[in-house]
Amino acid sequence: MSVAGAATRPALSAGRRAGALGLATVAGVAVAVQSRINGELGGRLGDGIAAAVVSFGLGLLVLLVLVPATRGGRRGLAALRGALADGTLRPWQCLGGVCGAFLVFTQGATVGALGVAAFTVAVVAGQSGSSLLVDRAGVGPSGRQPVTVARLAGAVLTVAAVLLAVSGRFGEPTALVLAVLPLLAGVGVAWQQAVNGWVRVSTASTLTATLVNFAVGTAALLVAFAVDLALRGRPPGSLPAEPWLYLGGPIGVTFIAVAAAVVRFTGVLLLGLATIAGQVTGAVLLDLLLPTTAARPGATTLLGAGLTLVAVAVAALGGRFRAWSSATRSGTRRGPAVDGGR
Repeated sequence: MSVAGAATRPALSAGRRAGALGLATVAGVAVAVQSRINGELGGRLGDGIAAAVVSFGLGLLVLLVLVPATRGGRRGLAALRGALADGTLRPWQCLGGVCGAFLVFTQGATVGALGVAAFTVAVVAGQSGSSLLVDRAGVGPSGRQPVTVARLAGAVLTVAAVLLAVSGRFGEPTALVLAVLPLLAGVGVAWQQAVNGWVRVSTASTLTATLVNFAVGTAALLVAFAVDLALRGRPPGSLPAEPWLYLGGPIGVTFIAVAAAVVRFTGVLLLGLATIAGQVTGAVLLDLLLPTTAARPGATTLLGAGLTLVAVAVAALGGRFRAWSSATRSGTRRGPAVDGGR
């Protein structure tokens, strides 16, 4: 399996493709909820890495029970061993969980200060730009995809959106430095979705791909937490009693499973755009309805979120509009031939 190669993309009806994108959008809303949960957990523990270990570790525990208990999961584990042994799946294609672990860390470390909306816009900016490069390089199972004017415009607009969202904090150097962390995490998200898609294709098991992601991510976080303990000692906070603060891991399992399942149908960029739309919508609603004491969404943050949705529409619909326009011009020229083809 070469990086430049592409898995055979199943033929989908327009309705089924729309369903896949709708599912990705709902998963994006769940990520916004996860960001708020992990941000609150990080604040209670006083340590973003500790919060990430708890979140990822609980997700891994769920999968360690679920995967061996299902026939598809057991088959997927056997297929994973075979794919790694014969080289059809490269070891580096199993490292997507490292990027997921970094994203969860940034949730715990920055959401309390930035708010979910500003955090999400920063992630989106990194994800959109990175998705262009990942699709152009053909890292994902959907193969190489061109960098169109619409996609490039959408990526540029998302960068403008994050600048607008944090513009009210240009006088707060700490907040701006914090915004860089989710920006970098967003860069990793696109690559994570691409390589997790390859694991899904190679094992024919969404659960197995999700387990690989969480196992690798948890291992990376445990190493980071060991270093954190050595340098700073135990986290100042204690584990909270509220059960809802431990739902970040299961929510992450759902998101990674959905992304791994639909990326071969949509491509990395279109999957990212759908999840972005859900994330931004969910983040704005959370910050408006349940704002944190440290960060309430201001006008610039809301405008930045709105600009992000515009960027999604430009990148997602630009190519379709050109195709429709070309078909319309062709139909105008050919007339009866087009009608006869219906």
